[in-house]
Amino acid sequence: MLDPRRLRLLRDLARLGTISAVADAHTYTASAVSQQLSALEREAGVPLLERSGRRVELTAAGHVLVEQAELVLGALEQAAAAVATAGSALSGPLRIGAFPTAVRTLLPSALVALGVRHPGLELHVAELDPAAVPDALRERRIDVGLVQDYDIAPVAPDPALGTADLLDEEVYLAVSATGRIRRIEDAAAEMWIMASPGTLCHTAGLRLAQSAGYAARARHHADDFTTVLALVAADQGVAIVPQLAAYPVPDGVRLIALDTRRRTRVAYRRGSAGHPAIVAAHAALAEAAGNWRAGVPTINQSPRGGDRR
Repeated sequence: MLDPRRLRLLRDLARLGTISAVADAHTYTASAVSQQLSALEREAGVPLLERSGRRVELTAAGHVLVEQAELVLGALEQAAAAVATAGSALSGPLRIGAFPTAVRTLLPSALVALGVRHPGLELHVAELDPAAVPDALRERRIDVGLVQDYDIAPVAPDPALGTADLLDEEVYLAVSATGRIRRIEDAAAEMWIMASPGTLCHTAGLRLAQSAGYAARARHHADDFTTVLALVAADQGVAIVPQLAAYPVPDGVRLIALDTRRRTRVAYRRGSAGHPAIVAAHAALAEAAGNWRAGVPTINQSPRGGDRR
């Protein structure tokens, strides 16, 4: 019988590439991970790893088992969800990972709703960049998280995760209110305020500038959109700002709607969609997103240009 805990280690080795990285992710020693993987090989009855000095690579059988491991781990999540559904009132920890803007705008009312409806839940929130959410879910540091992609910077589906739609929003070019920029093409000579390299927002900014025919030149890097808008108001450059982070619009800032969208989804470990705690979290977040949407002021602009009124 194959041990699911060892399957998880093999799956993470395929994802992370080294035994030391797997050990760090699980707070094990590298020696302990190696021992568990050796035990998995004995259980499987075939070599799963090829060792060459300090390097370890998966064999063909190892790759096959990794693919099957996703199905096995998903089935175990589904079984846990079925057992929880048959239980009584929800209780225990519910760990939510969300990006900072969502923590400020969506999470407060969602947490209140969860607390009222399910007082037995122990709610925990961690600020996480959407790019960090898949690993946090795999490593069981969170139970539900918010992930994103942009039309212009799509993200491939993750086989370990399930997702549900939450929010679809406009994306703006934030510019100084005193300038003459009316389209993103007009910002070719401007300096940019960019998110940190490696983040999805940074990639989206680069690609939007490229689609307008030029390369964005970064003057500042900031991941907090309140800071980004303050820098735009100080005439320090232009920036990409999604709708969720754009309100209230500071004095000195004008928003230009762009021809792209940002999508936010609720993510969870595959197989756990029916878990009552996940269902409750998704419902509370969807309600918060709907309330936010209902309160957003309308900007009378056509895509890629126009003045804010």
